[in-house]
Amino acid sequence: MDTAIKRKESKSHYPIAIYMLMISAFAIGTTEFVIMGLLPQVASDLEVSIRQAGLLVSGYALGVAFGGPILTVMTVRLPRKGLLLALMALFVAANIMSAIANEYYVLMIARILSAFTHGTVFGIGSIVAARLVSPEKRASAIAMMFIGVTLANIMGVPMGTLIGQSYGWRTAFWVVAVLGIFSMITLAIFVPRLQNQETPSFMKEISVLRNPEVLRTLLMTVLGFGGVFVIFTYITPLLTDITGFRESTVTILLLLFGAGLTVGNIVGGKLSDWKLMPSLIGMLMMLMLVMAIFTFTSHNKIATVITIFVWGFFAFGTVPGFQMRVLDKAQSAPNLASALNIGAFNLGGAGGAWLGGVVLESPLGLKSLPWVAALVTLLGLMLTIWSHVVERNSMK
Repeated sequence: MDTAIKRKESKSHYPIAIYMLMISAFAIGTTEFVIMGLLPQVASDLEVSIRQAGLLVSGYALGVAFGGPILTVMTVRLPRKGLLLALMALFVAANIMSAIANEYYVLMIARILSAFTHGTVFGIGSIVAARLVSPEKRASAIAMMFIGVTLANIMGVPMGTLIGQSYGWRTAFWVVAVLGIFSMITLAIFVPRLQNQETPSFMKEISVLRNPEVLRTLLMTVLGFGGVFVIFTYITPLLTDITGFRESTVTILLLLFGAGLTVGNIVGGKLSDWKLMPSLIGMLMMLMLVMAIFTFTSHNKIATVITIFVWGFFAFGTVPGFQMRVLDKAQSAPNLASALNIGAFNLGGAGGAWLGGVVLESPLGLKSLPWVAALVTLLGLMLTIWSHVVERNSMK
């Protein structure tokens, strides 16, 4: 089967199955972020505070970070295609449950169930995407799947928010559920049945937790990507209070940020296929510098517009490299490691959001968020450089 796939790939840039995985990523990315724009409506309808409604975002992130790896280990012996279809079925059910939830705790459970599918679909999907192409295109194939997430930020979330605000927040989840059904159909038709490359084992998967290179990569992901959310979580007040944009303009700037994410993801994948660690180090270095410079450019509208796009470019330029790195270091048991790295992105986001809140309420204030974010990514950069040096020395 793999040989047939490689022949098919040689006639086109990527197998069509990778684009079907992108659709799944688009659906999942939309349901993850769309609730942020609907929190006031959710809070009012379910008679809870905005703060309680905000916990639905935190609950989702924790579900990805912890539930995804657990579900991955529990399903390690299942065929990859069948597992993807079952996960998307659970995703659809969770979004329908969200749409009909009449109690806050029911919506929270639905969000957590949806988050469980997030970590596992992205983890297994990364492995499937990498196996569908030749070795020199693996990072690019993973990046292509992750374009679904960036497109969700550009199109899915704004459209979902608009639909939810116009026709009620529940309608947004019904639309996502329909998108999930469409994704299931395309996966069933176009994704081939891949044989496991070796017999999957619960103990073998768990053994990756004893691999120091895998653990270092997970920490690299948490720190390297976590800095982005120190700023992104509070990007609206930063752009309005510091830069002076109107709130209505922020949506346009976020679309520009999403465009940067998309382009950076593609370029990051190609660079990671070329030279994985040097390109990852370069991306992190530029990401740190751009966020540090944002401390100054955030006071000028034109400079901010340029910075927003470049920031998005380098933010997601790191994603294919991090995911490819963890797959390389856990070749004998990639399933859990891949899901753990998806969780690491979410832990970094949750940690960055928490740190940003601390800075916001401290004497440093809103204007300090960019350079604090740069310091967090600097820690990830230092760990990445150290890991690369250790790896090269061990090969001598």
